[in-house]
Amino acid sequence: MNKCLAAVDLGGTKIYTALADSRGKLLAETRVPTNPGEGMEAVIRRIAGTVEEVYNSGGAGRDICCLGMGVPGPVDPETGVLYQAPNLGWRDVHLKKILQKRFAVPVLVDNDANLAALGEHTFGAGAGERNMVYVTVSTGIGGGLILDGKIYHGASGGAGEVGHMVVEPMGPLCGCGKRGCLEALASGTAMAARAREMAGAGAGRAILAEAGGRIEDIDAGAVAAAAGRGDEEALEILWGAGRALGMGLANVVNLLNPGLVVLGGGAMNAGKPLWETMEEELRSRAMPGALERVKVVPAALGKRSGLLGAVALAMGGRPPGDFPQ
Repeated sequence: MNKCLAAVDLGGTKIYTALADSRGKLLAETRVPTNPGEGMEAVIRRIAGTVEEVYNSGGAGRDICCLGMGVPGPVDPETGVLYQAPNLGWRDVHLKKILQKRFAVPVLVDNDANLAALGEHTFGAGAGERNMVYVTVSTGIGGGLILDGKIYHGASGGAGEVGHMVVEPMGPLCGCGKRGCLEALASGTAMAARAREMAGAGAGRAILAEAGGRIEDIDAGAVAAAAGRGDEEALEILWGAGRALGMGLANVVNLLNPGLVVLGGGAMNAGKPLWETMEEELRSRAMPGALERVKVVPAALGKRSGLLGAVALAMGGRPPGDFPQ
């Protein structure tokens, strides 16, 4: 019987599940709310329900041979222990063991940012590049490292925390408790916080208008919209975020000498002011030899990067089409 595999992208707000064939082609997919407040067992049941749903939709004549899963927190990829997932309220969960017992198939678990990197490397913008860095700029800033064609996990599974690289030692307080992290300066959350600060001081009127006149509704999208209309204050926010991001990426490029940096996440849709400032800062700070080799490109897979990374994980890192039948 032909084999297929299941993939799950578990987040704090959604469970995104798919069934794929031996080449990584999606056969069926579904997305449901996570509802973590109902407790871990309820979430596990919901995951199981989504796997059953996609199998019933696209699995006729096939056996599921493996399940790949991305999780929103640091995880030991060998044991499958999820150390902490703040958005779920989970800590030290033996997720691989629980899921293997539930599904009776091999289960592979990794961090969601790592799998977004793997997804882009296998199916997206990073295809064919053995050394690449994936950075997602969204509510926070995360990253995944593909070195010599494989996910680099580090000594304890925590490699790739690009967002917690300090780029301004006396800068704003980050959610991690430290000051001056890249995430505190260039994430969508950071852009929104700067804009709300402006509005609270009586400035940022164009941004406030984009948020319907409510300071609490200002987000990175409102900043980007005002910047698109030429508002100087909104542009200053994007330029500041771009400078911080370029500085952080220069550090990454100087340290790892990747051939490719892939940028994803909703905040990267803020437009040219952010991108152009980031690229200018990167060029001014990266070492010439490393800069000459690296390309910086947008992600190609959008919201499917993590899901397709889970597919690639279940495929064992093989190229598409090289999976046993």
